[in-house]
Amino acid sequence: MGNKYFTEEQQEELRANLYVEKVSEKSITYTTEFKKKFTEEYQIGKMPSQILREMGIEPSILGKKRKDSIVARTRKYSIRPEGFQSIRGTNTLRPTTKNLNDAEKLKRLEHKVEYLKQENEFLKKNIQLDRQAMWEYSRHHLKDTSSSKQ
Repeated sequence: MGNKYFTEEQQEELRANLYVEKVSEKSITYTTEFKKKFTEEYQIGKMPSQILREMGIEPSILGKKRKDSIVARTRKYSIRPEGFQSIRGTNTLRPTTKNLNDAEKLKRLEHKVEYLKQENEFLKKNIQLDRQAMWEYSRHHLKDTSSSKQ
């Protein structure tokens, strides 16, 4: 079974909700306030469907997978350092290379050169080991086949 897509009517209904930041036919993004309130309500023992109804969202529109996903995600949000704030587009996990001064650029390039040297050494050793293994294999294999012909 694939994703449950939202119809145009469902999208309009969800957009009208103050807890929905944006919605498309495939996805829904909730506000930070929604995430906090949902987590608080869930932690005091309310069921996800009940919480959603109280917040003006019909659970049947979302489906079981999305409901379960809300619970899992809000649990993760509550323990991460950023909290419930969205980090989309701000945290790519890649080090920034834009505003580096010359010393930082030089240090970065030196590190890259050192890394590539190590990688080349590793590859050379690998090639040598492969050749050695092939030589050993052919030596034993040829010896076995020539003795079986006699």
